Amino acid sequence: MTTIVRFAPSPTGRIHIGNARTAILNWLMASKTGGQFVLRYDDTDTARSTQEFADGIATDIAWLGIRPHRVEWQLRRFARYDEVADKLRAEGRLYPCYETADELDRKRKRQEARKLPPVYDRAALKLTGEERARLEAEGRRPHWRFKLDGRVVEWNDQIRGPQHIDTRSLSDPVLVREDGTYLYTLPSVIDDIDFGITHVIRGEDHVVNTAVQIEITQALGATAPTYAHHSLLIGADGKGLSKRLGSLSIGSMREGGLEPMAVVSHAALLGTSDNIHPCADYAELVDGFALDKLSRAPARFDEQELAQLNAKLLHHLPWDRVKDRLPGDNEAFWLAVRGNIGKLADIDTWRRVVAGPSQPVIAPEDRDFITVARALLPPAPWDGTTWKAWTEAVRAATGRKGKDLFMPLRRALTGLDHGPELAQLLPLIGPDAVLERLT
Repeated sequence: MTTIVRFAPSPTGRIHIGNARTAILNWLMASKTGGQFVLRYDDTDTARSTQEFADGIATDIAWLGIRPHRVEWQLRRFARYDEVADKLRAEGRLYPCYETADELDRKRKRQEARKLPPVYDRAALKLTGEERARLEAEGRRPHWRFKLDGRVVEWNDQIRGPQHIDTRSLSDPVLVREDGTYLYTLPSVIDDIDFGITHVIRGEDHVVNTAVQIEITQALGATAPTYAHHSLLIGADGKGLSKRLGSLSIGSMREGGLEPMAVVSHAALLGTSDNIHPCADYAELVDGFALDKLSRAPARFDEQELAQLNAKLLHHLPWDRVKDRLPGDNEAFWLAVRGNIGKLADIDTWRRVVAGPSQPVIAPEDRDFITVARALLPPAPWDGTTWKAWTEAVRAATGRKGKDLFMPLRRALTGLDHGPELAQLLPLIGPDAVLERLT
């Protein structure tokens, strides 16, 4: 059987790192098994869903390297949902309820005051035809609830292990609103059946939903998919992440100059038994992917750790992986400076150091030393051995060594007290520029 997974964002905003982690885990599952990845827009909330947000989600997952095999829109499938809802109504599994939100709230408060669980009492099932007609004559329009079996639903969660939920502890879920629009649950079940979804990998906040969805799936005569609920992310401070924090959106990370594979590596390895390390592409992640590596404990997301991972990724990227993004540069320059950047945009600093205009820093007490060093510059052409030959000559002439020898030269040549190895940088700056900076 072909593995088919799905990522089902609502186009009511941009996806954040928590959403991205779910998408990446599903993509890894599909890639590992030679299966398919379905991108399904859960856009039944017509008031908040927009094409702009949907386009943004498509851009974000493409940047993460995810290429859906199929794209679906729930808004285009209402006729199918209506067909299934009518079938459930005819079978008595979907029943009309007329309580207002205020009336339901008062019911819940009364139950809580009596130390009873706030479960819907199924009062609507006791209404006679005349009573329903009277309520509708008053202008009330029903919402529709699914009648749960009230039994223990069990499944073997691929991350959490054996699970069971007694649906007697749950209220019959509302599947259809008063205006005829659908809540998440029914369209999701129908889509999973129709699209042949074999595995549902999602956050643990959906665990209780799973029992309900299994009952609905079985009521429709279908077999429920295999479920796997991963832990949710928490911040470095141990608190939950808010999806409203703009810095955690994938769009913000992209605009901030992070590498997509740094984000992917971090998201894929968080909360697993593997060490978090940068992967240059998906191949290594796919090879090592297994759902049973995911821990049930909350995964800690640290923006600083992600930044460090981004730097480590760049420090080891070969020239052919970045050359198309660095027009005008060459391999020697990249190999010289890559170990000193945290983001690719940082390379501008080293372009200025190499090509100028530069701002040499020469302390008064180092002027005579620099004059001697200038006089001892080796003749062109320069290569990777020039720096060593030059500094050995300067050391012999001045008696300086270590930091007292190298730091004044670095500051005079680059204007900085840190940076790439000058053995690599010196030939890139070139004899004429070096001579000028030492003057």
